[in-house]
Amino acid sequence: ADIPVIPDLEDVQEEDLAMQVAAPPSVQVNRVLTYHDLDKDLMKYAAFQTLDGEVDLKLLTKVLAPEHELREDDVSWDWDHLFTEVSSELMTEWDLGQLERED
Repeated sequence: ADIPVIPDLEDVQEEDLAMQVAAPPSVQVNRVLTYHDLDKDLMKYAAFQTLDGEVDLKLLTKVLAPEHELREDDVSWDWDHLFTEVSSELMTEWDLGQLERED
């Protein structure tokens, strides 16, 4: 009496899935702290001024460079230009070393 029956394809109506939209996944988003927020937190909390409770980082935190001094423009590197520049500097250093040895 309760035997499942596989329906024929003709008996099954085609569903119009084009107008149905899946619900978006619910994801908890954590706010990413900016460098400015991290800098303020670093100075505010003493926990960041020691490492493993033994190493004092207060001197280091006092001389850390601000973010605007660390920012650099993106520069694309050309392999041929970079190789020529480095090899030229190495040859100059090598020539200076040879002159010092001769003196």
